[in-house]
Amino acid sequence: MRRQVLRLLAIALAVHAGVSAAAAPLCHHSSAAAPALVRLREALAHGRFVAYQPTALKVVDGRFSNADPASIRADLEVLRGHFDSLVTYDAVHGAQEIAPIAAALKFRALIIGVWEPADAAQVGAALDAARRFPQLVVGVSLGNEALFAKRADTPQLLAAIARVRAQAPQLPLTTSEPFHLFEAPPGDALLGQLDFLLVNVHPVFQPWFRGATEATAAQFVVNVAEQLARDYCGPILVKETGEPTAPASGGYSSARQASFYKELRQRLPPGPMRAFTYFAAFDAPWREQDATGVPGPHPEESHWGLFDAERRSKPAAEQLPPLPPR
Repeated sequence: MRRQVLRLLAIALAVHAGVSAAAAPLCHHSSAAAPALVRLREALAHGRFVAYQPTALKVVDGRFSNADPASIRADLEVLRGHFDSLVTYDAVHGAQEIAPIAAALKFRALIIGVWEPADAAQVGAALDAARRFPQLVVGVSLGNEALFAKRADTPQLLAAIARVRAQAPQLPLTTSEPFHLFEAPPGDALLGQLDFLLVNVHPVFQPWFRGATEATAAQFVVNVAEQLARDYCGPILVKETGEPTAPASGGYSSARQASFYKELRQRLPPGPMRAFTYFAAFDAPWREQDATGVPGPHPEESHWGLFDAERRSKPAAEQLPPLPPR
């Protein structure tokens, strides 16, 4: 509603002035969260994010296999040579150990994902990590593609954001959805309540992908980010993008994945207001039958990693430039 009011006001002022105008970009402004947002913008500009789910964590037929601390440490030790910032998907099922291990390994930043924002235990685990490691945790994402998968609606997400903000006003909050859901009602109503934007932009799901070059795919991500910035005034981090490395029948390969990221680094260099996350850290074979917003089998979901399920690097990881010094 607020965005609609601002849009109508902008149009009215434009008509009065005799010129055209678009809505003022929206985002949530909080003095309490400002220090953490400064750290987030520094991480966007100078760090390198990767989307991380522990290799030991599996979900089969709705049953979780919890990640153990030793496995998480082994994961993060491999990642630390290439990345210094993490985006996660879960705050429980063993993920409680991610923050302390990441802090010990001197990661720069951590955005904690809460898979089910209505679950008080999951939210509580994320807020506990943020309290214990305030220099590491730069934000919390309440839900991943919850709108897209119809696990929640916009009012439910807005209510979850309000509840968590009341508990932790100093903590930047967001939610993660495919980009098109932020561009039209009812998803665009979220923009005015988010401290930063965590968005999924997948060229591989576009109808033109199979015949496109990696330059075209990378430019698509840049174009989407630029479009979102016209409506949103806060930092934008592309949380999911990239290309899986298999199956070959889908047009996927390790070479294409590496080429895509090379193009994207050139076209979307990191800055304090815009950056991208490498998606994902490790292959996850169990995800072929994972539930997604699109019914049916998805063999490509097993192969998004820059490392395989045994933590062996693929060309995309091997070609990463050295991390800039802290």
